[in-house]
Amino acid sequence: MDQQRWAAVDNYLIQQLVPQDEALLAALDANKNAGLPPIDVAPNQGKLLYLFAKMIGARRILEIGTLGGYSTIWLARALPDDGKVITLEYQPRHAEIASHNIRRAGLESKVTILVGAARDTLPTLEGSAPFDMIFIDADKQNNPIYLEWALKYSRSGTVIIGDNVVRSGKITDAEDADPNLQGLREFLSLVGNDDRLEATAVQTVGAKGWDGLAMARVK
Repeated sequence: MDQQRWAAVDNYLIQQLVPQDEALLAALDANKNAGLPPIDVAPNQGKLLYLFAKMIGARRILEIGTLGGYSTIWLARALPDDGKVITLEYQPRHAEIASHNIRRAGLESKVTILVGAARDTLPTLEGSAPFDMIFIDADKQNNPIYLEWALKYSRSGTVIIGDNVVRSGKITDAEDADPNLQGLREFLSLVGNDDRLEATAVQTVGAKGWDGLAMARVK
């Protein structure tokens, strides 16, 4: 019952505040039809990322975890004409679908997709840094490594966002051996104990269930 109510509220808020144009709807349809995991950010979460990027005047964004490019479209739309999103995707097929979605949205000039394990592609980005905003939404077991690179590629004022940090409340269970959960727990501990960062995290409920996001700003 709670899940149904959360989804209904999300749908209402999206109808009121987050109009979905053809490119966004087509991206979600393409991802679904291709059998991609149904883990795109919700439309209101995509709009939230867009607004965060707008608020800080972002010009360069790093996204770790592309999937089908739905969140990438939101991020790219927040940028000025000469802005750039570099997004990293492990699965070549996912990257191919994302490329089609981004091209359909008319954003190919703003987006570069790098295919391969982020642990391998991140070291190649030194010439593209610093980034104004970094969105971490990939395999959670490697979040501590992604945070290390995010800090390397940041400047004072860079915003770092980590998605899916609550996982239906499992984040509090230190005994759960799930490597993704353990990666998130280490990630949050590292963020909270790094003097270079000021951070918070919030729980969220909605169409995607019970989860949350962490946000940090580089001092």
